[in-house]
Amino acid sequence: MAIQISPSILSADFAHLADEAAAVAHSADWLHVDVMDNHFVPNLTLGLPIVESLRKAAALPLDCHLMIEDPDRWAPAYAEVGAGSVTIHAEAASAPVRTLREIRRQGARAGLALNPATALESYADLLPEVDMMLLMTVEPGFGGQKFIDLVLPKIERARKLIDSSGAQVWLQVDGGVSAETIERAAAAGADVFVAGSAVYGADDPAAAVDALRAQAVKAAI
Repeated sequence: MAIQISPSILSADFAHLADEAAAVAHSADWLHVDVMDNHFVPNLTLGLPIVESLRKAAALPLDCHLMIEDPDRWAPAYAEVGAGSVTIHAEAASAPVRTLREIRRQGARAGLALNPATALESYADLLPEVDMMLLMTVEPGFGGQKFIDLVLPKIERARKLIDSSGAQVWLQVDGGVSAETIERAAAAGADVFVAGSAVYGADDPAAAVDALRAQAVKAAI
C-alpha cells in the first residue's frame, strides 16, 4: 500500500492559507481541510466559500473532512466546488449510501469517518460505497489532541476487513498523528495520515511531511 500524508490546515495560519498550502505542495499528497459547524463538534472553523477559494489557490487536492450536522445536504457541494475527497461522519449522516454516491457522482472520492467509540462492524457493508475509511484517533473537534491508542485494534480490524473484501479503500487516521505515533498507526494498517501540528508546528513543514512519510513507510505492514 502507498503511504500518503495529508497535512491539516486546522493547525496552519488561517490568515495565510495559500502560503501554508504552498509550504507542503511538493512533499504532501493532499491538503486536509477540517470543516466544523459548532453543532456536530464544539468548534467552528471554515466552510464552503473558503474551500472554494482555497481550491483555486492550492496546488494539492483538497481532502475535506466534514464534521457537521446534516452532511447529506451539504457534502455534495464540496465535491461540486472541486474537493478531491469528501468525508462524512457516519454518526451524522441520515442517508449515507445516497450521500456517498452523490459525492462520487460529483467527481470526488467518497469517505466515511467513524469516531473512536463508533463500532466499525456496523458499517462494514458500506465498504463498496466508499473510497476511504477514516478512523478518528481523537475525539473530533480540536487539533493538538493526544493520540488515543485504544483505536489501534480498530485500525487492525479495519485493515483486515478491507483486505478481505478486495475493495480498493484507503484507510485514513486523523488525530494526534506525530513522529511519536505514526509508526504505531502504520503498523496497525493505516495508509493515509492526517497530521496537523506535527507539520505546521514544525520549523520546516515540508521536511516534517517527508520525515513522517519515511517513518510510516518503515513501519507499514
